Amino acid sequence: MMASVGQARLHTPPSPWFAMDIGGTLTKLVYFEPTDISEEEEARELETVKTIRHYLISNKAYGTTGIRDSHLEMSCQHLGGREGTIHFIRFPTSEMKAFVELAKAKNFPSLASVICATGGGAYKFEDDFKTEVNLTLHKLDELDCLIQGIHYIDRNNSESECYYWKDPGHAEICEKIPFDFRDPYPYLVVNIGSGVSILAVSSPDNYRRVSGTSLGGGSFLGLCGLLTGCESFEEAIELASQGDSHNVDKLVKDIYGGDYERFNLKGDLVASSFGHMMCKDRQAKASKFDLAKATLVTITNNIGSIARMCAVNEGIERVVFVGNFLRVNTISMKLLAYAMEYWSKGSLKALFLEHEGYFGAMGSLLQLIINRDEDKPRT
Repeated sequence: MMASVGQARLHTPPSPWFAMDIGGTLTKLVYFEPTDISEEEEARELETVKTIRHYLISNKAYGTTGIRDSHLEMSCQHLGGREGTIHFIRFPTSEMKAFVELAKAKNFPSLASVICATGGGAYKFEDDFKTEVNLTLHKLDELDCLIQGIHYIDRNNSESECYYWKDPGHAEICEKIPFDFRDPYPYLVVNIGSGVSILAVSSPDNYRRVSGTSLGGGSFLGLCGLLTGCESFEEAIELASQGDSHNVDKLVKDIYGGDYERFNLKGDLVASSFGHMMCKDRQAKASKFDLAKATLVTITNNIGSIARMCAVNEGIERVVFVGNFLRVNTISMKLLAYAMEYWSKGSLKALFLEHEGYFGAMGSLLQLIINRDEDKPRT
């Protein structure tokens, strides 16, 4: 599949090239900016194309909620016979109406009749795009796009894409270490979005969904909103970074007075999430920071436990965690890394990827370029 990405321009769709992954909480957009435009091409280029390109690459923020993650952009990429830069943009899915209005204002429908999209929102918002701006969403399977995106970005990122946390249980010496992901098979992908999907990957074209859970990033943000009044993911993570979950969770040592040595359960392990909240006095003492941290730890521990069981069942040693739940969230990454290492006695390794939640959108962009029959959308 990767070999076909760099084929001649004859087989590529008209500019601009971008694709979306419309998730339950966040929409991710990947845009390919050509940097090899000749003077002749520029003279022929439609003004609408220039306007859209200038708008996307000259801003890092779009309105109050759209963000271009400029630190993730990938330059000198070769797609469809073109050389250019790949840009990564995100906005809350709740703002989809504003995005549709923006597409209308920038006259995007004059350039294309189809947009490649993946994620549940490709189905949910299909009628809105068709009715409001006469655009058809070419719907792509989100797990296919996820795997394709992971493989493309890891192999084409000039910087190291994959890494792990060394000594995650010791804050003073914990460090981020690059990991060579060129020959990763088999591995487990734990995709943490609003919910969680877990895939066992045996080769670039051989993978299957083995499990999942409804308790994901959407659960964390929803519960944090109820418990603390926070209004954004970033605010929830900031609150959690200042809290102490031990004021909320009941630990092994709270029950046994120390370690439970027979089963090698350390005293500071969580025995009951939110267990202290059964007591009115402890409820009164718990701050919103503590509640945010406990919520984050509860959700993360649940994901880690399910991921570990899946890895054991599948006989897989590498577990790759991706998804926007991990954005600006080193707390969860280190918790997952420690849990994988501790409970497996070192046999499982938790791996992470720099582009976190953009792989589905990247896979969708690859399909836009590879599949020329864009006028035959899937239904």
